[in-house]
Amino acid sequence: MAFKVRDMGLRAASALVLAPAALFAVWLGDPWIVGVLLIACVVLSMEWARMSAPKDWKAIAAAVALALVATLLSNPTDALSFSLVVLVFGAAAAGVFARARKQSGVDAAYGVLYLGWPALLLIWLRDGNTAVGFYWVTLAFVVAWASDIVAFLVGSAVGGPKLWPRYSPNKTWSGFIGGLIAGTIAGGAMAALPETGIASLEWSALLGFCAALATMAGDLWESALKRRFGVKDAGNLIPGHGGLMDRVDGLMFAIVIVAIGRTLWHYFGGGA
Repeated sequence: MAFKVRDMGLRAASALVLAPAALFAVWLGDPWIVGVLLIACVVLSMEWARMSAPKDWKAIAAAVALALVATLLSNPTDALSFSLVVLVFGAAAAGVFARARKQSGVDAAYGVLYLGWPALLLIWLRDGNTAVGFYWVTLAFVVAWASDIVAFLVGSAVGGPKLWPRYSPNKTWSGFIGGLIAGTIAGGAMAALPETGIASLEWSALLGFCAALATMAGDLWESALKRRFGVKDAGNLIPGHGGLMDRVDGLMFAIVIVAIGRTLWHYFGGGA
């Protein structure tokens, strides 16, 4: 129990530093959020390369990072379709480069897509400096954080049957259910914010539920990737979490779901 208390303390301290910084960048909008994402993608590229190509990680990290930087600078706010084309070509180029260096081309290409897709959608969701864009990005952050924190706390306190012991032996069904409930409540609460462009409490709560489910799916998916590559953490950048990827794995999936939710709300709910 002492270990868990210490672990919770490290997580809390890290969150108190990272969460306000992330929300401040989101509030500032372009170009600040793009700048933060560029730095994050470089760090994530290094973590991905260290996991997937440890014998030649510097070269692979450079290839993945170059593809991501080119993608983020291709103006996804106004030209998302073009940015997606850049992302795909960047992934292909990174894969070819990795193969030429006798590394896994599939892993390099997948790393570009895995890291780049959520980053693109985050910029697109922010929608420049609009109040509605701020709401959508904040929704993704709040739901992901709420579900992740409550899942950890409930799982640690209640325990019980394991969720997926083969890949993530510490996660429990109790934590999973607690995370879903927390994400749903957080999503519904976000509908109370003014000038959000979404007035339906039910829709916002449903989106919170789906984003919370995606958050935990992203966490499990990264656990499976780490098990495949034979590593415990993606890195050691953040105390109590490991690497940056260990901190944002669930958020990456939540952003995709929120982007889909915004698109559906725009076409069927009459919102922005």
